[in-house]
Amino acid sequence: MAKRKIVQYGDDTLRRVCRPVETITPSILTLLDDMAETMHAADGVGLAAPQVGVLRRIAIVEVEQGQLIELINPKIIARAGEQEGSEGCLSLPNQYGMVKRPMHVTVRATDRHGKEFEMSGSELLARAFCHEIDHLDGKLFVDFAEYMEEVE
Repeated sequence: MAKRKIVQYGDDTLRRVCRPVETITPSILTLLDDMAETMHAADGVGLAAPQVGVLRRIAIVEVEQGQLIELINPKIIARAGEQEGSEGCLSLPNQYGMVKRPMHVTVRATDRHGKEFEMSGSELLARAFCHEIDHLDGKLFVDFAEYMEEVE
């Protein structure tokens, strides 16, 4: 495993649509491991592949310590309710914005072993799923924020 550099806001990589993963190769597994190490080192709760410069449909989320969720080719298949809250991003340090997201979402994805699964989440987990999957489509939370704040 290796800690990778996090791509910062303003880099065109963050605005690109990512390609699907066709085959889970050793390099994909290494990417997943590196992303986890990078996210943990940065004290994040999620990270998408474009944030480490890789334009593939891969994201990880960990809103509860020790419960890492790896998502390959994730899609949101159901949404319900609404929540509004402060949101930040490892690619925009010290920037936060008020963003409306669904209160509940269900995601369909593939795991590192090639098995498709569905997972539902509420509140912070739903927000994290939406945020990371948006990254895979070249969208950032600043695109949806009602207003932004900078915190030192």
